Amino acid sequence: MSDDQRLKTQVASVTRRQVLQSAGTGFGYVALAGLLGLQQRKAAAANVPAELANKPLWPKPQHRPAKAKRIIFLFMEGAMSGVDTFDYKPKLQENDGKAGTGGGKLVASKFQFKQHGQSGAWVSELYPHVAQRVDQLCFIRGLHTDTPAHPQAVIQLHTGARVVSQSRPSMGAWLLYGLGTENQDLPGYITINPSPNFGGAVNYGSAFLPAHFQGTRINDTGYLPNLKAQTASPLQRRQIDLVQELNRNQQADLGAPEGLDGIIQSYELAFRMQGKVPELLDLSKEPQSVLDAYGVKPGPAGSFARQCLMARRLSEAGVRFVQIRQPGWDHHNNLHKGLIANASATDQPTAALLDDLGQRGLLDDTLVLFGSEFGRLPTAQGPDGRDHNITGYGMWLAGAGVKPGFSFGSTDEYGTHAVEGRMHTMDLHATLLALMGLDHEALTYRYAGRDFRLTDVAGEVANEIFL
Repeated sequence: MSDDQRLKTQVASVTRRQVLQSAGTGFGYVALAGLLGLQQRKAAAANVPAELANKPLWPKPQHRPAKAKRIIFLFMEGAMSGVDTFDYKPKLQENDGKAGTGGGKLVASKFQFKQHGQSGAWVSELYPHVAQRVDQLCFIRGLHTDTPAHPQAVIQLHTGARVVSQSRPSMGAWLLYGLGTENQDLPGYITINPSPNFGGAVNYGSAFLPAHFQGTRINDTGYLPNLKAQTASPLQRRQIDLVQELNRNQQADLGAPEGLDGIIQSYELAFRMQGKVPELLDLSKEPQSVLDAYGVKPGPAGSFARQCLMARRLSEAGVRFVQIRQPGWDHHNNLHKGLIANASATDQPTAALLDDLGQRGLLDDTLVLFGSEFGRLPTAQGPDGRDHNITGYGMWLAGAGVKPGFSFGSTDEYGTHAVEGRMHTMDLHATLLALMGLDHEALTYRYAGRDFRLTDVAGEVANEIFL
């Protein structure tokens, strides 16, 4: 069918109200054509196949063979200290109390490190459970970023933008936009206990991408705002249909709010979710042995364990991107007690998540990312603290597509600067997208006259870590 024939077919299907409205404007046939195919025009601008234009959350083809289908991001908010956890520095231990090369007094870790597994990776006593799984982990040790301020660094990690005022789509939103989701009855992107600080909703928002690509916020008890657990009735379906018809009529108007498309999609998704999500987030359905393995317990002390178990359930159900969060890593003081508390909260649940995913065959196509917005310096800050370090720090990956028992890059002998295998935040983003089958240079969205992407004008894929 030619473009002219397609346009005539669209014109023939337009409603009488739209015809009258268009005729009244005096714009004639051209203006009427401009009212049509709203989703198709948006799809073309966003490089989305036309057949998927009205199904924005359906699975989409990848740019390249994918090694992973989904991501679970374990975010340690506040910047955990690598030299006290996963980045052992003998020189730091030897030179405790001496002056550092960049100024300040070097402070050795007070925690014992040992080598573990066939890979011989060094892990401190803070993470005994994760230490037993080091042969599953792929350490990225040469990361660096641009700003030592938490809000900017957290936003850059999540969205690629280092300036708070430059709102950009979050990493999860880009993944959902590029790939769609596997389960149309669930959100494709869920964030559990997101921080109200350091950018707040910006870190899981969609910015200029259509609103249906933003993250869905829940808490660690399974509470989802404005959603009631109930079985959909024919009457409710009729009510939704009426509301949606009104929304679509308004959407066809010239000057209709851009956010209407997201509202329409969210109403449909919420209708499908109400009978499925509450049950999915009900951890009481799990055997006691599984709850014990994760360390699930009531109250705040069990928050991270509940999040990890929810992440497994959501990933197993087909959610594309799940982020969970452990706050409180900003140890400018109370470093050692703070590390003990946070590591204790995250060690067992993290190890249990890896085991659970592996036993269910999910680790073969699920990528787990563990890390912070930046690291901490090897020098002292006050009597018991470490300041921010943006020039050299690490994260680790596990699961689909990455080399297990492998380390890529390194920091210097004290853990201050990345010296080998240097990876910027943009390189991390490019690498994660590549593992998911997306070319970071091709994943673009046209907005305000230019093509935007998660990695902006940077980003190199670290192929060295791929299987």
